[in-house]
Amino acid sequence: MTNNAFLPANILLPSGIDMTKWSVVACDQFTSERSYWDRVTETVGASPSTLKLIVPEAYLDETDPVASAVKIGETMDTYLQQGLFQSLDSSYVYIERTVSDGQVRRGLVGMIDLDAYDYTPGADSLVRASEKTIVTRLPARVETRRKAPLELPHIMALINDAEFTVIEPLTEISDRLEAVYDFELMENGGRVRGWRVTGEDATALTARLSALTGTVGVQMVIGDGNHSLAAAKNLWDELKPSLTVAERDVHPARFALAELNNIYDTSIGFEPIHRLITGVDAAELLAALDQRFDSGDGTAYTLQTVSAAGVGRLTAKASDVGSFIAALQSFLDDYAAEHGASIDYIHGDASLLTLGAQPDAVGLLMPSLDKSDFFATVIQGGVFPKKSFSIGSARDKRYYLECRAIRPNII
Repeated sequence: MTNNAFLPANILLPSGIDMTKWSVVACDQFTSERSYWDRVTETVGASPSTLKLIVPEAYLDETDPVASAVKIGETMDTYLQQGLFQSLDSSYVYIERTVSDGQVRRGLVGMIDLDAYDYTPGADSLVRASEKTIVTRLPARVETRRKAPLELPHIMALINDAEFTVIEPLTEISDRLEAVYDFELMENGGRVRGWRVTGEDATALTARLSALTGTVGVQMVIGDGNHSLAAAKNLWDELKPSLTVAERDVHPARFALAELNNIYDTSIGFEPIHRLITGVDAAELLAALDQRFDSGDGTAYTLQTVSAAGVGRLTAKASDVGSFIAALQSFLDDYAAEHGASIDYIHGDASLLTLGAQPDAVGLLMPSLDKSDFFATVIQGGVFPKKSFSIGSARDKRYYLECRAIRPNII
């Protein structure tokens, strides 16, 4: 295996349409705010849109996963038959995304070699997961991918580039690169601009990325979209035995489109993902939390609690923030199962404060993750518990935009 797992791709972009209506935020955002997705639906109307190629998690309770997978595949086929896409062959797309605080996040869209990726904790692979993969969440995602001719990612992978050698040099040459999009994202998502990187520029970039890997053994860690990438990996592993060696080398399902970011980019921030527990007696749950976490050894971590009775605090000790989140999650999972409660994962302090104040609900504002610990934890063989962190706030998450064929001979 080479020391590079991120490659140029045949990237599909729509042409001749309203790009603001085309591009929508990742499906796992605003899960408890149906009004957000209702507004998006109204904005999109009958226009071509990535909204019609995903299932927002806010609607999962009323969605038949089998029927939705079929419908999504049919819509993708329709867009392909209509000639909606232009193909940027053997290319990266360099991205500048203006986020909510006015900073510009620089990224690179390309494809990850799934043969270089392993989501097993402690795996010795070039591409590794940052959070524990919940295997029960994968079958439905695999089935959707199986029926889809295209993929469109909200996956964000991180490199450990303290010297800014890989992505940032593209800023200096963007004026001579081919601009491929520049538009405002809906729902206050900021602005996004993209340039095609191909030919000698792509070759030089790939070489810089390969050099970055060095002797560390890990080239990139998945920050967002861990389960989407794991589903792609599972489907590829399922397909491989039926292919010849030559077919495996070039089959499009071997790869997955993603955006690459530098963890040292000043616009990259790790936002906590808060917990919202509903269908509970708030006072009873808060008392149980106090009893469970009233002692321990290690660093003290403080949570802000929110309920209809007001705002409070919970302090607990653990060896590190990952261990604390794991212990808290285990407690909440057991409590929810025993009391018939539901747990939701909320991005954004303001949303959690509003939702947690509802009757029969408790909100927990989770601690932040120090990103300096991120690569060290993964290199040492660790993973963070599910939903430990998010790269940026909800509106700053990746919007669906670029696509790629995952079946042979599509475009």
